Amino acid sequence: MLTSHGARAPFASRLAAPIGAAIILSAISLTPAPAADIGVSNCVGGWRGFSCVTRWGEAGDTYVREVPEPIDEAEKLRREAGDRKWLARCHPVIAHDRLGVARYRYYAPGCEFGVTED
Repeated sequence: MLTSHGARAPFASRLAAPIGAAIILSAISLTPAPAADIGVSNCVGGWRGFSCVTRWGEAGDTYVREVPEPIDEAEKLRREAGDRKWLARCHPVIAHDRLGVARYRYYAPGCEFGVTED
């Protein structure tokens, strides 16, 4: 017999997933980490589903990315030539949309992704 209702788990088994995840996360957070690292744990869910994630990484601003400098003068000139080629093809301008938000507009398709050729 087919029904449109999923299998109903007893109340105790519905509590097992969040409690088990909390136990695992507490065990993970008690493990030692190097002094320069930081761990962040997040859990989401309710009675029917539950998920936890722990992320480890270097302490500090996670949005700062170090960009390496060009290796030599030839590489610097090659990158500048690529920038000039992109500007010549794309002609970027700032235009305001109907809500007044400033947005870049480009002459050619793909320019928003840095494409320099068709």
